[in-house]
Amino acid sequence: MEALYHQSNKNVHEVQSHMGRLETADKQSVHLVENEIQARIDQIFSNLERLEILCSKEPPSKRQNAKLRVDQLKYDVQHLQTALRNFQHRRYAREQQDKEREELLTRNYTTNGAQKKILDVANMLGLSNTVMRLIEKRAFQDKAIMIGGMVFTCVVMVLVFKYLT
Repeated sequence: MEALYHQSNKNVHEVQSHMGRLETADKQSVHLVENEIQARIDQIFSNLERLEILCSKEPPSKRQNAKLRVDQLKYDVQHLQTALRNFQHRRYAREQQDKEREELLTRNYTTNGAQKKILDVANMLGLSNTVMRLIEKRAFQDKAIMIGGMVFTCVVMVLVFKYLT
């Protein structure tokens, strides 16, 4: 049991040092380092399962101490697993941000794109600029009539409410 415990503890320290390497790894080798770390963590988990079995076979006087040591090792490995997942999540989020940034930089923006499209369609249909200006003027007048009607309706409703109740 002692040899397996020391081997597992050594693996935990190696994984911790690999986690430091993970932060400085370039984009191509980061996946290799992640896979290596995950493989070592899986190996440590299998060692821990065997250690728990061996721990139950220890004499009663040593059993509690052995169980504490195995639990501490399990706790450390779980934290390493969580740290690896957090790193992978941050890397994925960073890659998504880079991808979105690239998309935004390559996108073509035009000012007044909708109005330009309408003018292009109108010109294609053979409408002259004078007709287009009349349409735009009519749209403004329609908007003014609508707002005036809304205000008039509200005033009538207030007067009805005030004098009839």
